[in-house]
Amino acid sequence: MSTLSSSPVEVPSADLVRAKPKKNLVRRALPDRSQQVRRAVQFAFLLLNAVIGAQFILWVRYFESGGTAHYFDRPAGVDGWLPIAGLMNLRYFLALGKIPPIHPSAMVLLCVFLLSSVLVKKAFCSWLCPVGTVSEYLWKLGRKIFRRSLVVPKWLDVALRGLKYLLLAFFVYIVFTMPAMDLGEFLASPFGIVADVKMLNFFRYMGTVGMVVVILLVALSVVIQNFWCRFLCPYGALMGIVSVLSPVKIRRDAEACIDCGKCNKACPSHLPVDKLVQIRSVECTGCMECVAVCPAENALQMALAPRGAKQTAVARWRGRVLKPRMVAGVLAIVFFGLIGAARITGHWQTNISREIYMQLVPNAENFDH
Repeated sequence: MSTLSSSPVEVPSADLVRAKPKKNLVRRALPDRSQQVRRAVQFAFLLLNAVIGAQFILWVRYFESGGTAHYFDRPAGVDGWLPIAGLMNLRYFLALGKIPPIHPSAMVLLCVFLLSSVLVKKAFCSWLCPVGTVSEYLWKLGRKIFRRSLVVPKWLDVALRGLKYLLLAFFVYIVFTMPAMDLGEFLASPFGIVADVKMLNFFRYMGTVGMVVVILLVALSVVIQNFWCRFLCPYGALMGIVSVLSPVKIRRDAEACIDCGKCNKACPSHLPVDKLVQIRSVECTGCMECVAVCPAENALQMALAPRGAKQTAVARWRGRVLKPRMVAGVLAIVFFGLIGAARITGHWQTNISREIYMQLVPNAENFDH
């Protein structure tokens, strides 16, 4: 007669059953340079905007001095700070097939940034936008001072992120429900002509309420990562929606990935990069910070869709990866290409005589819409 053994039966623990085999790390052959390249592009574009701003101030000063100060040409690039005018011009162009003569460069620059979002994700926000650059370095400053950033609860984060889409919907509704001819008349009105000067005057003669709002936004940007860009920027919301069309995405190769989670911690948009095969989210700015911290060869790339899964990791990614210099090159080609075309066709500068500007610029604050 058989007897049962009295020795205890060893049952694998749940943790052991769920545990994944540890992957061997195949380190990158070459160091990542994406952030050095991105920072160079950021500061070059920031410097360009500073030069445009200084020239625009000197241009305004000429008319405010009654023509006694030295004259500088109006820099058309200042229209990039008039996104609503760009949207109005785009709506006018789509409806009537003509580009309005007032602030045409606003539409050209809007198209530059939209096209860049189609080609290289939402790279405008993390590579070009001066506000995005300042916002990024504000939270990095805050992290140096306070050793951490304030984490917004997930439920509140989702709700706040919706604000920029509501603002975008509001502006799109206003612009696209107005008759196209009315938009053209508005842009050609004294208010529309000096909209750029009124924007400058907002910062030059900022009231108490405006000052409090700006200080609050700066303070929040120091303690909360990308506060303005993440929660309030309607321009970034538009770029994010358009970026869904981009064939380029941050892509993770599950076989090469060692599941270290560094990419997840590095993502400024708080996306679960380490859990996804590709990042489709409209919040991804293509900053490549996740790629920069990844230690594994071919595990994380900014790339087109890889080739068949049966191939080796190297073969899957060959010719599909966008190196940081390629991203910078695409942005440069789109930026200078469309602006060059606009210059050649005469759709870059606002052609208003000095005499008219002499009447309007000094009295900009007297014009109301």
